[in-house]
Order: sequence, then C-alpha cells, then structure tokens
Amino acid sequence: MAITIGAIYRYPVKGLSPEPLDRVRLDSGECLPNDRRFALALASTAFDAQNPKWLPKTCFVMLMRDEQLARLETRFDPESSLLTIAEAGRVTASGRLTEPDGCRRVAAFLTDFLGAAVDGPLRVVAAPGHAFADARRRPNATTDKYVSLINRASIAALETAIGEQIDPLRFRANVYFDGAPAWCEHDWVGSEITLGRARLRVLSPITRCAATQVNPETARRDLDIPAALDRHFGHIHMGVYAEVTAGGEIARGDRLCAPAAAA
Repeated sequence: MAITIGAIYRYPVKGLSPEPLDRVRLDSGECLPNDRRFALALASTAFDAQNPKWLPKTCFVMLMRDEQLARLETRFDPESSLLTIAEAGRVTASGRLTEPDGCRRVAAFLTDFLGAAVDGPLRVVAAPGHAFADARRRPNATTDKYVSLINRASIAALETAIGEQIDPLRFRANVYFDGAPAWCEHDWVGSEITLGRARLRVLSPITRCAATQVNPETARRDLDIPAALDRHFGHIHMGVYAEVTAGGEIARGDRLCAPAAAA
C-alpha cells in the first residue's frame, strides 16, 4: 500500500491555531515557509531579534500552559502579514505582524484574553530567518529548522488502546501521512525519505508533553496523551522530526517513500 500525504499544516504564530495547506515548497535546511515565524513572548522573556537563539516554549504563550488559546482561530496572510483572530466565528482582533502598531494590537488583545494566567504584558517577537521551534537542535542535525511528520496509523493505534477518538491536531504536526504501519516511522530515524519532490532525513521521534492533553475543539484538557502512550506503548513519542536535505514541492496526495525495510 502506498504511503501518501493526508494533510499539511503550518503554524505562523507559535501556540496559535493551524493553517491547512494544499501544497507548499520545502527548501533545504528550512522548515515550512512561515511556520512558527512569530511568537508571543512573556514579559520576563529576553529575546534578542538581532541575535536570535532557541528558547524553551515556557518563554512564550503555549497550549501546554495556556489551553484557552485553543478557543481562538487565527489566520495569517503572508503577503500583507495580517494576522486575524476570531472566537466563535467573530473577529476579535487583527494586526500586521511586520508593523509595530499591529504587533501591539495583537499582543494587547492576547494579554487581556489570557489575563492573570500569563506573565504580561505580552509582546510579538520575530527575527529574520528564525523559527520558534519547540525542539533544540538535534546533535545529528545540520539545521535547527525541522518538519514534523505524524503517521495517522500510530494515532489510530493509540485510539484503539484507550478507546477514545483523538483529534490529530492535538499533535500540531506539519505533515500527516497515511498508508504506513503504526509506529514504523520510529524505524526511519537516521534514514532519508522522499516526500513529494523533496527529500528529508529523519532525525528523532517527537517527545510529547501536556499540550496534547488539550482538545483543540473544546479547549479543555480531557485526555492525558503522554500517560496513555507510556502506559500502552512504553514511550511518550508521537511523530518524528526531519530536516529537509533537498528542496521541492509537496502536496496532499503525494507519496512518501521510506526505507524499504521500515515502510
């Protein structure tokens, strides 16, 4: 059975909602264009846009702590840099994230929305060429920008184990694929795969945290995903990180070609 791309997502603002894509071009050494391009830093976070460095997600608003973020639906227009925020279908804030006034409006809205739950006032941060990835640069990587991939059969295996449906968007991945045996993606670590017209090297499994407890539909913590993974499978991984080694376009329905012994 062929392994194919079932869905593609980017997350323009770290911690905010996903945006589905039909197709996207991947470039060598880069993450998806506009993925985790912006973040909302806490008042106590020291981020130098002239010398950007990786910081842990606890320095920013995030679902692991701020589950009410899941109530918001955001859309980012790369051409205008306009971010629009809506709740229950009603637009509540907007601003161009490349302009100081737009950043202030967005940050002020989210500071008020999250209230005492966060160390405010918040501020929008970004730096040219920087992505606010959750994971530090892996020792076996040549870049600190990754593409995250999830095998939907592995999610299905977890669903069967716990007797509950699991929204794949809990895992906030870039690429979801179908047609592979559950958990085979762990065997790809250290190998190259072909994704559409791009090539990627799989670096490591993705360790899951409390952010996956949050139901993206209800903004409530209703499943302890890490505990369930550990209890039923002896690990707390879902999905893998990979780095792009040769650029090319990927699209929904494209094939993923993995090492023959592991596919």
